[in-house]
Amino acid sequence: MAAGPDLRLIQPGGPEEACGIFGVYGHPEAARLTYYGLYALQHRGQESAGITVCQGGALVNHRGMGLVSEVFTGERLAALPGDRAIGHVRYSTSGSSTLVNAQPLLVRTKWGQLALGHNGNLTNALEIRCRLEEQGSIFQTTVDSEVIAHLIARAETATVEAAIEDSLREIKGAFSLVMLTPTALVAARDPLGIRPLVLGRFGEAYVVASETCALDTIGATFLRELAPGEMVIIDRDGLRARQFARRRREALCIFEFIYFARPDSNLRGVNVHLVRKELGRILARRYPVAADVVTGVPDSSISAATGYAEESGIPYQMGLIKNRYIGRTFIQPTQELRAQGVRLKLNPIRQVIEGKRIVLVDDSIVRGTTSRHLIKLLREAGAREVHVRISSAPYRFPCYYGIDTPNSGELIAANRTTAEICQLIGADSLAYLSLADMVRATGSAAAEGYCVACFTGQYAVAPEDSGTDRPGAAAAGAAARG
Repeated sequence: MAAGPDLRLIQPGGPEEACGIFGVYGHPEAARLTYYGLYALQHRGQESAGITVCQGGALVNHRGMGLVSEVFTGERLAALPGDRAIGHVRYSTSGSSTLVNAQPLLVRTKWGQLALGHNGNLTNALEIRCRLEEQGSIFQTTVDSEVIAHLIARAETATVEAAIEDSLREIKGAFSLVMLTPTALVAARDPLGIRPLVLGRFGEAYVVASETCALDTIGATFLRELAPGEMVIIDRDGLRARQFARRRREALCIFEFIYFARPDSNLRGVNVHLVRKELGRILARRYPVAADVVTGVPDSSISAATGYAEESGIPYQMGLIKNRYIGRTFIQPTQELRAQGVRLKLNPIRQVIEGKRIVLVDDSIVRGTTSRHLIKLLREAGAREVHVRISSAPYRFPCYYGIDTPNSGELIAANRTTAEICQLIGADSLAYLSLADMVRATGSAAAEGYCVACFTGQYAVAPEDSGTDRPGAAAAGAAARG
């Protein structure tokens, strides 16, 4: 759902990922491991962070607004002892940017406490929320994730694990989940596997995370990805896995490869960096241009840019520098200062750019605002020509599965040709990859194994509504993204 404007500068120009999740069971420094895991997943959400630990049979929760390093100090972590924990970093796509919406959510049920962290977006959240409110449920947040907690609390089952399983069958959309009870850690992935979730081992402890880079950061061993529609329960008896939904097909969000996942992560056994390099190589073969320098928009486009340079024979240069030290407290621009914000985040190196014909490689163009500003910066730095190459297909349709993208009226490619977009952003030339080439770069033969709705408009799950942006049953429609 719509979020505050401050986070737009964290990842300039691209769509924003919703969340990163992490969990560990069976390690005496569970909170500290979770802190490191969340640090590795910071790219998936910079708005808020939280950790829940189990201490002597009780769940203790700490959440805050900002980056992981801003929310958790050494003193704070020392106050969170326990051998099991879950953590969450958030970028809001459902619900406003306030502390009450930070996760993990902590609730009380008839089985005791339950904490929940969610990556994704539920397409039937509003429908369920309205029904539950009519039946007397009182919601404390405006996030769609709270719907899951209420379903679990109201389930007529003998155990909390059975209540979780029943609730997972009722929700629709994209969800990778970590949940903590006083006795167990539970993780689950939606029936289409739209969002990633992996399982690892750290000594005798089990670890779950949104990406393999988080396992690498703490030194854990990768075991496998959770299957679509799978739930795992980890407790003192070990790990149990069950399939709560029948696997029809897999629909991993292809933007995980293009933009969201860290380059050192692996998806489906394939390294993200190598896929992005192949995207760049294909771009160079399909859309060559006479130029002097290839550069990429930091950070997600660097791999594709190096692939383009290697394939084309045009030297790669670091033409844009990213300022990585802008904390959340600084990022409070007004609409009038948004263009200045791009300059604060990215700055060209004049000595690399001046007098040169530049190939600027980027992963996507959403609104076009950032692309236009970047091209202007390059020209001000003395670029003779700027040729833009995009390592994905035109982004034409909004996402309903946990990515903060504008409504279709704000998407620059929704109703424009490539030539029109080129003129609007001020480039000398512009080219996109085809959907077939994108899929080919991942090592797959067909797009059926991915969610590609943002390019085709063919949604893996019907977008019945896009969540719960406002409290109360009167919220009778999805709030616009962007």
